[in-house]
Amino acid sequence: MRKHKKREIHVPTRIIIVPGYRFRITDGMVTNFHQPRSTLLLLVSAFTGEDWKKIYDYAIGNNFRFLSYGDSSLLLKR
Repeated sequence: MRKHKKREIHVPTRIIIVPGYRFRITDGMVTNFHQPRSTLLLLVSAFTGEDWKKIYDYAIGNNFRFLSYGDSSLLLKR
């Protein structure tokens, strides 16, 4: 970046983590609660499997806040 005197880079990507992806490096993640049908919810469901539904049902049932300024969760692999 310094060499080319750039402050930012814009590049397209076709990478998306969806259910079925095998996480190899991390055993945990901290993230907010995301909107239905979002790519970030796909990431959570890829990490937790079907448990994402239980996690989100609990959050909704306990009035957790969603989106950027909402509550977050610590998700750990068993």
